[in-house]
Amino acid sequence: MSRTADRPAQQEALSRAVWDVLAHEGLERLTVRAVAAAAGCTTGLVMHRFPNRRALLRHARELLHETSRRRVEALEAAAGSPREALRAVLRQGLAIDEETINGSVVWIGFLAAAFADDELIEIHRGNNRLWRERLERLIGAAAPEWPAARVSVAALALGAMVEGAAAFAAADPAAYPADAQERMLDATLASYGLA
Repeated sequence: MSRTADRPAQQEALSRAVWDVLAHEGLERLTVRAVAAAAGCTTGLVMHRFPNRRALLRHARELLHETSRRRVEALEAAAGSPREALRAVLRQGLAIDEETINGSVVWIGFLAAAFADDELIEIHRGNNRLWRERLERLIGAAAPEWPAARVSVAALALGAMVEGAAAFAAADPAAYPADAQERMLDATLASYGLA
C-alpha cells in the first residue's frame, strides 16, 4: 500500500488486515507487524491508525458490532413475523459459515483480551447490553403476553445459547456443524414456545 493511496482505501485495507489476522491467526499473533504484513504496508502506517494492540482489538470489535448490526437490521426488516425475525437474528449469531465463524473467532479473541483491560471490557459490556435489548424487544414482539421478567430470562438464555454454540463451533466445527447448531436453536426456541 503506497503512501499516496487515498485514506478510505488505506482504512479499508487496514480494517480488513486487522480482521483477517485476528480471525485466521488468533489473538496471540495480532500485532502491528502482522497487520502491516497482511495489509502490505509499513508498520508506521499501521501505527499511525492503531498505536497499540488495544486499538487493534477495539477496531476489530467495532467492525464486528457494525457488521452484525447491519445484518440483523436487514434480517428484521425482511422477516414476515416477529417469531421469524427472532429466529433470523439468533441464527445469524451462530457460527454456520465462513463469515460467521470468523466473526465468532474475532469475538472470542476480543473477549479474552477484554478480561484484563477495563476499557475493552466496557466496550464488550456495552455491546452485549445492546444485544440483550434487541433480543428482549424481539421476544416481547413474538410473545406480547409475557411479563417483562420472562422476556428478560428468555433473552439471556437464548443469547447465551447462541453465543456458546458459536464459540464451540468456531473451535470445533466438525463437532458443531451448521445443521446441528440450527437444530439446537430450533429446539431452544420450541422449549420457550417461540418456534
